[in-house]
Amino acid sequence: MTATLTPPRVEPDAEPPVVRERPSMPRWAWALVVVGVWILVYLVTKGQDTLALPGREHTDLHETLTGFRDDVLASRDTNPLIQLTYNIGQAFVDLVDWAQRMISVPDLPRPVPQIGWLGVTAIATWVGLAVAGWRIAILVGASFVSFGLFGYWSDSMDLLIVTFVAVAVSVLIGMPFAIWLGTTRRPAVVAAINVVLDILQTMPTFVYLLPVVLFVGIGASAAVVCTVLYAFPPIVRIAGHGIRSVSATTIEATDASGQTRGQRLRKVQLPMARKTIVVGVNQSIMAALSMATIAAFVDGPGLGQPVLAALTRIDVGGAFVPGMLIVVMAVMLDRTTTAASEASEKAARGGIDLRRRRIVLAATAVLALVAVYLSRQYFWAAEFRETSWGPSLADAVDSFTEWFTDTFQGVTEGFKDFISSVLLNPMQSLLAESPWYVTGLAILLLAFVFGGVRAVLPTVVCLAGIWYLDLWHDAMITLTMTLVGTLLVMVLAVVFGVWMARRRAVDLVLRPLLDAGQTIPPFVYLIPMLALFGPTRFTAIVAGVVYAGPVAVKLVADGIKGVAPTTIEASRSTGATAWQEITKVQLPMARGSLVLAANQGLLYVLSMAVIGGMVGAGALGYDIVLGFSRSEEWGKGAAAGITIVLIGIMVDRICRAAAARTEGGSPGTKARN
Repeated sequence: MTATLTPPRVEPDAEPPVVRERPSMPRWAWALVVVGVWILVYLVTKGQDTLALPGREHTDLHETLTGFRDDVLASRDTNPLIQLTYNIGQAFVDLVDWAQRMISVPDLPRPVPQIGWLGVTAIATWVGLAVAGWRIAILVGASFVSFGLFGYWSDSMDLLIVTFVAVAVSVLIGMPFAIWLGTTRRPAVVAAINVVLDILQTMPTFVYLLPVVLFVGIGASAAVVCTVLYAFPPIVRIAGHGIRSVSATTIEATDASGQTRGQRLRKVQLPMARKTIVVGVNQSIMAALSMATIAAFVDGPGLGQPVLAALTRIDVGGAFVPGMLIVVMAVMLDRTTTAASEASEKAARGGIDLRRRRIVLAATAVLALVAVYLSRQYFWAAEFRETSWGPSLADAVDSFTEWFTDTFQGVTEGFKDFISSVLLNPMQSLLAESPWYVTGLAILLLAFVFGGVRAVLPTVVCLAGIWYLDLWHDAMITLTMTLVGTLLVMVLAVVFGVWMARRRAVDLVLRPLLDAGQTIPPFVYLIPMLALFGPTRFTAIVAGVVYAGPVAVKLVADGIKGVAPTTIEASRSTGATAWQEITKVQLPMARGSLVLAANQGLLYVLSMAVIGGMVGAGALGYDIVLGFSRSEEWGKGAAAGITIVLIGIMVDRICRAAAARTEGGSPGTKARN
């Protein structure tokens, strides 16, 4: 008898077995694992191979860079390239000198400028009226009068001259690149332009100065050139975005009508992108203004000079008055360009009586010309008389500062000691006192955890560059200050961002203050922080927090506002409390905005940590300041500048990769969805 094997019966409707996936470990948990292992290794290897460079000791690389500087200076009369750059710098010097003799300094043998304060104020007020209306005209006129009343007319005009020359050159050079960026269909070209713009915008402003001084000299030439470099990216990026954002249907319609590329650009793309282009010009002006004040370090003319002189004396009142006028100028320029954009849109829609407008402009132009004539003929209209406004305000600020520091010294010192003992000192010890290879490996692993493979290559390149430049220990101290500052920024950003997103009244009150805060050049933030905390590294950190706060708060608020109302309603229908709604719904769904806020906050704090080198921040900021003041330290200062650029690029790329990974989700998540 033979046995027959019968196959098992298969039910036609049977479902395949369910394979349960193990829950993946979140990134923050992996980051804690990396940090925990790092701390254990640090406890065993603390103080070994930290690559600390004692005092003002140099390495062979630093000496080589100093030798390069000496060779460049020695070849100024023979090297065609150096002669070309110095000739360009001299052209800027001549242009600024001519403008100064016109409106800010005596045009000898004439004891006053060609156009005195009354004429300059009248012309500026008329321009404000012409481009933006009566309100802006009043703002411009009051701002110009304040420059003279507080005793800084000449310095204010010098700052305006450098700013406008730099912005004009930036727009002249930048608009062709913006058009190229906005119209090209070649991804390689777009990627190449964006890489250059990323590097220029990631680079802290202070770092521009050393190479610019080497190739164009000090003074007005260096001020204009470094300001052009810093003001160039915003106009290219924003104007290019505006041109590229013109709707495809509009482009197709122009193509169907037989227009050439040039006609399409002139008649369609540029007019439709006009508002965005004006925004780009506005941002270039703000960038130029902030850089023109920092250019005081290389003898650039303007209000940065008295601010820098007062800061070196730790004279808070003396620094406050010109710093306040820088803020006045920034607000004036920001509001004027913004209102000009809105006025052009209104005029394009036919919302302005053009005949009446022409009559008003013609009549006020006659008054402005009369003011110019008076300023050329009468001394009282050509030069401001000395007033006590500036000294009185400086004395009042000094008195208030002395009272405040005496009254709240315990609070400020306690806050400084708490942050230093809880965050700053432990983190600095971990980063700077671990062996360099342990710190480097830990940073690389954290980059992989947060940004994935996309963040690994730039991190490896930047860490290798930092090691090669022989300033690893100082770099880690600067990175520590930057990370602590960024952590404080994000605490403020989350608290105030959530508050603004959930309370419209709070948003209406805080947003104008944040907008005003973004117009203040970073140089100015050092003044009150110096008064509160003295010349220490903590001063630079807190100044960086205040400087980076506005942009981070706005990004978080806008991200939380972007959470869909239906999602909020669904959470409320389940009985979620306000705290659960914030922590379980709004913040997780706004992760992309939080990462972007951290990215921008980190870059802002990094730039301020460098500027803070002159008020006790130490590390790389001090190395750069020393490179300016002593020729034998130039190589070390140059290496410090490049190191800061590498830190900025590294953290920027990690944050961008983390943001992309957060918004896109992990592959496993996508597969499950």
